[in-house]
Amino acid sequence: MNNIIDQNIKNRLMLALDVDTIDEAKELVDLLNPYFGTFKVGLQLFCQNGIEIIKYIKEKNSNFFMDVKLHDIANTIERASYNIVKNGASFFNVHAFGSIEMMKSAKKGALIAARDFNLDIPKILAVTVLTSIDEKILNNELMIKAHSSDLVLQLALNAKIAGLDGVVASANEIKLIKKELGDDFIVLTPGIRPKFSINDEQKRTATPKKAFCDGADYIVLGRAITKANDKIEAIKKVYSEIQGEND
Repeated sequence: MNNIIDQNIKNRLMLALDVDTIDEAKELVDLLNPYFGTFKVGLQLFCQNGIEIIKYIKEKNSNFFMDVKLHDIANTIERASYNIVKNGASFFNVHAFGSIEMMKSAKKGALIAARDFNLDIPKILAVTVLTSIDEKILNNELMIKAHSSDLVLQLALNAKIAGLDGVVASANEIKLIKKELGDDFIVLTPGIRPKFSINDEQKRTATPKKAFCDGADYIVLGRAITKANDKIEAIKKVYSEIQGEND
């Protein structure tokens, strides 16, 4: 693989910092900053290390995605969104199941914070159906009798009505969302598994190349990289896979 980083690919790659300690997270940021445009800070890391890791990512001139999946009453979501934006997030998300009104409140809080602190407005995404949920769970456990793709599309439509920038959705729904809601409506895709990695609890997955070919704007990589013995070699394989060098 060419040693020059493909900036277009880098800007669309996110790394999930799903680790327990600040030292682990910092090590990943230091090592992989050249290959990822954004680092995703989820509940596992944030509940242990809070603002410290966010400050560290910003010191490295990288973007962070606050992946806390907000879901609460509208006033609480507005204030939470305000605080997330105040801390400089480039992306954050809410649960689309929280209603159009709740999502509008997230956008309102973000706009006010961006104005108050003279910051760029982050991309606000709505989580549709988690990639760990398949048809069986949806229908039998959650008692939602809709097909997953129909449900995802409706939730995505609600997010667009609320004025959000896009959704978090599995690779299975990328084409449908783009077709119905337009190419400018962002689709961020988790559940990405490179060819060399093994499957785990995720039910609806795709390779990085397939997700991009289907129209994903951003993809999230996690354990395939963070748990690899040679993390640099692993991410280089992902770049090669996306560029088609191994096809």
